[in-house]
Amino acid sequence: MNTQEHPSENHLSVIAATEVWLEKAVIGLNLCPFAKAVHVKKQIRFVVSDATTPEALLSTLMDELQMLSDLDPEQVDTTLLIHPYVLNDFQDYNEFQDVVDAALEDLDLVGQLQVASFHPHYQFANSGPNDIDNYTNRSPYPTLHLLREESIGRALAGFPRAATIFEKNIETLRQLGRAGWDKLGLPQTR
Repeated sequence: MNTQEHPSENHLSVIAATEVWLEKAVIGLNLCPFAKAVHVKKQIRFVVSDATTPEALLSTLMDELQMLSDLDPEQVDTTLLIHPYVLNDFQDYNEFQDVVDAALEDLDLVGQLQVASFHPHYQFANSGPNDIDNYTNRSPYPTLHLLREESIGRALAGFPRAATIFEKNIETLRQLGRAGWDKLGLPQTR
């Protein structure tokens, strides 16, 4: 369901929390140097899924992947598929990424679209659950970020040090620390 067309009050609050995170953390801390442009141009589609099972989420994901592929990138360049009612356990969410990859293959969209992952309890391999490094991928709700490969390519071409983004993000968060992160006033991760 496109919440821009038929938003429920709960969907609006989920989107609002996600936008605060996007503006204060992702854009505000420059964790993704490419996010600001699509946000300013209003080219981000925010979709809240009411799915309560992985199967229902997969169905919504496949619809959204196809829709993004079909839409004009000047209108919608990227989609944030927020799913607050399913895959709240990070391990389950992480395992679902294999399903996401299979969906891209099934739709013949490998090389056209990719999916990035964000979760309130995101944890990199070999990190502790409270390590600040994990916050580069922590969002208020489990979220699948659908991206166009062509847009990523253009953005990377204009950013000569793209390979250093991850390291820079870790450094930024380590300098900020947990107290600094908390001062951002972000919606609490669930």
